[in-house]
Amino acid sequence: MSHWLLLLEFAGLALVIGTSGYFLSLYGDVIAEKTGLGGGWVGFSLLATVTSLPELVTGISAVTYVDVPDIAVGNILGSCTFNLLLVVSLDLLHRKSSVFTLVSQGNILSAGFGVILLGFVAFNLLLHQHGFDLSVRHIGLYTPVMIVFYLIAVRTVFRYEKVQHLEAIEETVERHPGIGLGKAAVFYCMAAAVIVAAGIRLPLTAEHVAEAMEWQRSFVGTVFVALATVMPEMAVTFSAFRIGALDMAISDLFGSNLFNLTILALDDLAYLKGPLFSAVSSAHLISAQSAIMMTGLAIVGLLYRSNARLFKTVGWVSFFMVGIFIVNVTVLYLQGR
Repeated sequence: MSHWLLLLEFAGLALVIGTSGYFLSLYGDVIAEKTGLGGGWVGFSLLATVTSLPELVTGISAVTYVDVPDIAVGNILGSCTFNLLLVVSLDLLHRKSSVFTLVSQGNILSAGFGVILLGFVAFNLLLHQHGFDLSVRHIGLYTPVMIVFYLIAVRTVFRYEKVQHLEAIEETVERHPGIGLGKAAVFYCMAAAVIVAAGIRLPLTAEHVAEAMEWQRSFVGTVFVALATVMPEMAVTFSAFRIGALDMAISDLFGSNLFNLTILALDDLAYLKGPLFSAVSSAHLISAQSAIMMTGLAIVGLLYRSNARLFKTVGWVSFFMVGIFIVNVTVLYLQGR
């Protein structure tokens, strides 16, 4: 295929994932409503897991079917930075005041867990880059730790919200009166199946793009594949913004990052050639550190809650988050040339 046909195929897969992600989120929200789950919990657990399905499928496919572990790891860490960039987009779109002043400070808890897990990933990447092979057979010792940590984080956030009686900012009336639970479950599964099919093909197309454009796989995974698989988060974020459910949108993004990082553990289980982190580029440390700094800035914004705007656009926290994102992508691109 020519370069343009490959890029067109990649864009088509991204569009399919994004469209299916919207319906997956819609019917996931219906299921949550019909089963009586709360808005905040929907954002952090159900929607975060649902919108991370493309990263899960793409990652498993990348380390098994296509055998490109760099794309799998780059996809996850790139998705984390893109999700944090979506927080900035909400700050830009909400003209009345900074989005950090409107959402619950309970989001600091999930963001804090994200920083810890990002640091743990970066730490283990660094260990493997220096020849420390801490593994049992093909599974890194970090894998069970990450899975257990995620379960502890989810339980802690759930208990915190239960104690504080936190609820998302959303309509108290029934949002989907015309859609039954059975219909929602059927369409939810159909949308999930489409995402699975597109997600299996996506890393193969990304591999061809990397070869055709002579780019490093770490760059392609972190930017192009991550942008495609983050489409569902975009759909949920902007849909929640339209209905005023900012808490649900923010908790979905932080929850998605936490679940995305846990996907690395699942990728490690599926990668049979050895520990996943021993087979990838050290360039991923750049993305991991960038995500840590961006999440740290988001926590500062949630605590400081300043309404100040730079050049009548976004707050200074969002401004620096964008700066870190741009530096991250630029360094990855220059390193891959």
